[in-house]
Amino acid sequence: MADDDDRNPDLRALIRTIPDFPKPGIQFRDITTLLLDADGLAKAVARMAAATRAPVDLIAGIEARGFLFAAALAAPLNAGVLLIRKDGKLPGATIAEDYALEYGSDRIAMHADACVPGQRVLLVDDLIATGGTARAALRLLRKAGAVVTQAQFLVDLPELGGADALRADGIAVDSLVAFAGH
Repeated sequence: MADDDDRNPDLRALIRTIPDFPKPGIQFRDITTLLLDADGLAKAVARMAAATRAPVDLIAGIEARGFLFAAALAAPLNAGVLLIRKDGKLPGATIAEDYALEYGSDRIAMHADACVPGQRVLLVDDLIATGGTARAALRLLRKAGAVVTQAQFLVDLPELGGADALRADGIAVDSLVAFAGH
């Protein structure tokens, strides 16, 4: 999507841009302003639910803002919520996946018994940028035997390539709005 993304202008208007956060040159897309607007949040969830292509058993939300959308989508999609968290945050037996960061690496985890092989899982987060975390979540879900064919995001930063990387992994990717730049 280019900067002239005209999908969902009502939702786009509710997302605040904070320049130079967390460091100079970054345009931080702050969704908390959308979350504060009851009508905007309801529309975002309804549009994400409508964009779901097939029945799903579970919605995997990536820590932390992805949890909000996963939980909100669970009721209209008649699905459970699977939490994908930073390693060490879940009690009980977990499986984990490492992924690269700009300087170093990180690790995400889910409960080892969170899904059974063959369950249909929708991957959800608030924003897709480089796709490192989302792709690690996809690998983790597939390692558990989940069938993941679609991912949804409120915001896409297409120039950073994350959505395209997920598509290369065989995932249909949807977002409600896109912003140019970082």
